[in-house]
Amino acid sequence: MADDAVTSAVREVLSVIPAGCSWLLPIRDAAGETTDFQIAAASGGGHDIYRRGTERIDSRLGEIYPSIVGGRLWQLYLQVLRTGEPAELREFRYDEKRSGVVASSLFDVTVHPVLGGLLVWWQRLDEDRRRMDRVEQLGNLGWAEFDVLTGESTWSPGMYRLFERDPELGPMTRAEQTAALDPDDRGLAEAAWLTMETGGVSDVTVRFRAGSRVKYTRILSDVVSDAEGAPLKVHAVVQDVTAREQTRDAIERLSDQLRTRELTALAEHRLAVQLQQMILPVPAAPLDLPGLEVMVGYLPAESAVRVGGDWYHAQELADGRAVLAVGDVAGHGLAAASSMAHLRFALIAWLAIGIDDPAVLLGHLNRLSGRLRVTGTAVIAVYDPRSRALTWARAGHAAPLLARDGTAMPLELPAGLLLGGDDESTYQVLTPCLTAGDLLLLYTDGLVERRVPVVPSLLSGVLQSLAAASTEPGERVLPGLAAGLNRPSPDDDTCTVMVRVR
Repeated sequence: MADDAVTSAVREVLSVIPAGCSWLLPIRDAAGETTDFQIAAASGGGHDIYRRGTERIDSRLGEIYPSIVGGRLWQLYLQVLRTGEPAELREFRYDEKRSGVVASSLFDVTVHPVLGGLLVWWQRLDEDRRRMDRVEQLGNLGWAEFDVLTGESTWSPGMYRLFERDPELGPMTRAEQTAALDPDDRGLAEAAWLTMETGGVSDVTVRFRAGSRVKYTRILSDVVSDAEGAPLKVHAVVQDVTAREQTRDAIERLSDQLRTRELTALAEHRLAVQLQQMILPVPAAPLDLPGLEVMVGYLPAESAVRVGGDWYHAQELADGRAVLAVGDVAGHGLAAASSMAHLRFALIAWLAIGIDDPAVLLGHLNRLSGRLRVTGTAVIAVYDPRSRALTWARAGHAAPLLARDGTAMPLELPAGLLLGGDDESTYQVLTPCLTAGDLLLLYTDGLVERRVPVVPSLLSGVLQSLAAASTEPGERVLPGLAAGLNRPSPDDDTCTVMVRVR
């Protein structure tokens, strides 16, 4: 056993290490055989899966982690003690059947002989991999690394999904990539290399054949060089932007039709509906989000012949929360539709990289609206099913309506200037708590406003419908509510996101 001075020194050093690290001293029987290990020191910043930190000190390993006794890791400890040589165990899986504890965790474990004992370093793998995989799935993303010296490539799981390639085949070679690249886009690929050779970051969108389909891929890449400027590695992040490009193509095709053909009001209205459906498809059935049932509605204006700028978004986040949003870009026509598409796709991209604070997202949308020279309004909310907290903010938009036990009213209104009004605008966040059975309605102004002066606001009627629906049990509440509320406005598009708290 180490003496008290050594033990005290090791404990002091490990207490400031922000990682999973422990110092184990062997416990031996009368014959000198190692029967267990004492945790003589543990890092202060690295807790184990049971949320235990330095309180593990002086415990026996076999008592607090009984499942590892005699296993692969235990044998590795004995080997390092015996040989005096460091060793590591890659992708060690620790299984636990106790409630309240992650059932299966994955670690890289490194073991060094130190001062008569073992310095053990745990690096957790499963949580980082899970987060990265979810980010790649949500954003249709993947990353790749190419070693210029060895010619070896490394791909993330998202790259194999994007290119519809079996991971067993490994990354595509440069020859395979060239063969899959659309011949008309090879000039862009060469321009990307020239950009990187001059020390810049390349950002190009090219077409690849993946399986039986052609995909548009946005590739953001740069080169890592040595001190003399010789390239060593190429790093690239690749995103499938096929949907965005197809939408842009559809907008351009419809724009050409509107410029070159004189259409009747009926034909223009049909084109507007088609364009809205391509940019913002509305699901026919309610959506299941964490702790919520969501039903989306979108109705074009009855008398307008051009598509409006109303939009919505609803999705599950990687950590099990749900995001809800509605917005309205000022104006009508292809310019409003294009701006609406920019804002919605930008919101999706920011969510995909982990930006989910409503105030921060509205700040980004506000600055983007300024660059696009448009104005608009929006509401963004994030719901946590564990606490039932609704974190939300607004930019010049009407507050969502909340109905509970036969009573309906707007949520308390936070401060927030409309989008595109001032680049320096900031947005207040409020966090009310919802309860099971609550109904929440996010909407655009076509639901409650009419341009005819003699027609009063329809808000009171909407509140009455919500209040009545909140007293009805069962799964048919949202479809019934939608049937009553989704009536087109003569002048404005109407977008609704109806939510029932499970």
